[in-house]
Amino acid sequence: MANFIFRVLLTLVLSYLCNSVSGKANFKEIDEKLKQLNKPAVKTIQSEDGDIIDCVDIYKQPAFDHHALKNHIIQMKPSFDLKEERLSSKNESTKLAIFQTWQRSGSCPEGTVPIRRIRREDLLRAKSVQQFGRKPHEVVLKSNTTVEHKDGQLPSINTTALAMPVIVNRSAATLVTVGYNYIGAKADINVWTPNVEAQDEYTTAQIWLKAGPGDNFESIESGWTVNPQLYGDKRTRLFAHWTKDSYKTTGCFDMTCSGFVQTSSQYLLGGSIEPVSTEFGQQYDLTVGIYMDPNTANWWLKIGKDIPVGYWPASTLLFYLNHSSTLVEWGGQVYSSNVKKKPHTKTGMGSGQFASGLRGNACYMDNIAIVDFSMQLKYPQWVGTWADEQYCYTALNYQEGYGTLPIFYFGGPGQNYNCP
Repeated sequence: MANFIFRVLLTLVLSYLCNSVSGKANFKEIDEKLKQLNKPAVKTIQSEDGDIIDCVDIYKQPAFDHHALKNHIIQMKPSFDLKEERLSSKNESTKLAIFQTWQRSGSCPEGTVPIRRIRREDLLRAKSVQQFGRKPHEVVLKSNTTVEHKDGQLPSINTTALAMPVIVNRSAATLVTVGYNYIGAKADINVWTPNVEAQDEYTTAQIWLKAGPGDNFESIESGWTVNPQLYGDKRTRLFAHWTKDSYKTTGCFDMTCSGFVQTSSQYLLGGSIEPVSTEFGQQYDLTVGIYMDPNTANWWLKIGKDIPVGYWPASTLLFYLNHSSTLVEWGGQVYSSNVKKKPHTKTGMGSGQFASGLRGNACYMDNIAIVDFSMQLKYPQWVGTWADEQYCYTALNYQEGYGTLPIFYFGGPGQNYNCP
């Protein structure tokens, strides 16, 4: 009798679990999403960090699930070359190489692209199956705060203050340039692993290129992030993201939806990065560049020594960014329901130290540049710094001496004595 009762109870529990998982989604919905996300692999690599990487036929990647890309012909490489002005920082001779952990375990064959396999537990961590891989919608409170003009002792052509929106659940510390037709931006982003307090919080160090109205902008982005809800750990990872409606209903991280067309078999979007910088020790940088191909309007993502990873096909995917970006930001962002309130989150930005700590202590962006239709990499003629919560996370554009580029420092610990 006891065994019978146990079997009945077990049946009821299993039935409940099959129809509801943490109140978020049922197994059928999750399995359908996994089938959609994970494409057939030509080769599979088990990375030592726990990731499974599928080498997927380049024409069977998730991008081609998008209705606007059904008949898209892949552009295998950019059609442009960029000329870089020879201003440089004092850090240039000390650059140290980084790599992705999975690269020690294998490589993808020609004609395939590496895609991080999504597993059931990844979907179960998301707020919903539909929300998986996406940034939450940006809710703007007001836009009457201003960025003070700073030009890093370089010639300035615009000294007007810039209104910046106040956004719910996000805190940023950035360097901003605005008002021109930008068709590219780059930086060497110092790599760290800051503390992330809660599973549903994340921190980034990244570049944004934006265009369109403030409540419905388009954005393409890349850099590094620590995002335990998305990736299931607190490793520092390379990411890319896009949206065409302020994150309302479109866009995603990496390859978790259709949109980004990958061409490289070398880099893995969502893949962990190592080594990372240490306080007053070795510093490691991730070079990130995003550039529009003037012949195709595709926005290319390049990593490291000018290696094309893939592109966002703006002509079919985007509208405002089909021509150019009108705002570029470099810096960090913390997502948490506990920013701009008390008690504040302890999730760190950058290295977790304030910008005033400078090299070896604070996170930085070096060799910052934009591209305009002259097709030259150059330092922006106007820049401003901005920090949403200057007692929690700070921003500092610092120039060591004449003839060198300013280095942008940013970050902070979040909750501290002055940020309760």
